[in-house]
Amino acid sequence: MDTTLARWIAGGSNAASAAWHALRNSATVVAVACTVLMTTAPAHADDAVYRAFGGADGIQRVVNDFVADVHVDPRTQAYFAKASDKRLRVMLAKQFCSVTGGPCTYDGSSMKAVHSNLKIDRAAFNAVVEVLQGAMEKNGVPFRAQNRLLAKLAPMYRDIETR
Repeated sequence: MDTTLARWIAGGSNAASAAWHALRNSATVVAVACTVLMTTAPAHADDAVYRAFGGADGIQRVVNDFVADVHVDPRTQAYFAKASDKRLRVMLAKQFCSVTGGPCTYDGSSMKAVHSNLKIDRAAFNAVVEVLQGAMEKNGVPFRAQNRLLAKLAPMYRDIETR
């Protein structure tokens, strides 16, 4: 505290002394309240879908099965033939983590940029969705959580379908 202010308060001004103590007590209350809120609030307020997937590990299992399955499904394999499986697994896990309310940030290219040269039509898009649903079912993701992820991904068809 500034020594001039301290001398003024100590100099006998009851109003100044009372104001200083009230201010100090208010600051303490605010500091305690902020600390409590910061330590009790979850990092992501709506991470229920992320948790329903089993967090990062559960999402990675779904992604791993999805990537394996799109390579063997005759409706989808041609679209993924040139993709780097390692990068695909990393980027899909980040994207799914982010859209399910997890702590991840998707920092990949836009859907439009990634899919622009693939000539994907509605049938191919729907086939990929079906493969994803199969991977989620295989990993025991609750139906409601599956639907919430698909609802977040569905609008992307505008950027993915190019034919």
